[in-house]
Amino acid sequence: MTEVIDRRAGRVLLVDLAGRVLLLHGGDPARPEQRWWFTPGGGLTPGETVADAARRELFEETGLRIGPSDLGEPVHHEVTEFSYDRRQYRQEQDFFLVRVADWQVDTAGMEEAERLTITEHRWWSAAEIEASAEQIFPVDLAALLRRHTADAVPDGRC
Repeated sequence: MTEVIDRRAGRVLLVDLAGRVLLLHGGDPARPEQRWWFTPGGGLTPGETVADAARRELFEETGLRIGPSDLGEPVHHEVTEFSYDRRQYRQEQDFFLVRVADWQVDTAGMEEAERLTITEHRWWSAAEIEASAEQIFPVDLAALLRRHTADAVPDGRC
């Protein structure tokens, strides 16, 4: 029986003025032929809260540094199971919504493992997500984006 690693994660729905969400494209080094799109974020390090992890990962993966009060409460919670680098994970994750007027992604802060697995980024609308044949996570992202951006007013952060 394969051991399943339980972990917590913080993720960010980074949304621009047009209501598009920033997604990263990457994959698993053990399965280089498989690629998917996903939100910035990742697992907690010892002593971190879910919000701390979301803020740290957002900075590492996009270059955007935000303060603790910029996250608010999570807008979505899920439990997902996946394999990565020949290990099985069960990940409980919270998603935070962050609005920006615009953002030019800066990947200079990525850790080595992120550099090996994340190959590009792109802003996606809910309609583009729904029309895509690519793997995009979380699986209900288009509905989630629509639900939380219907009356969005960006805070002007750039």
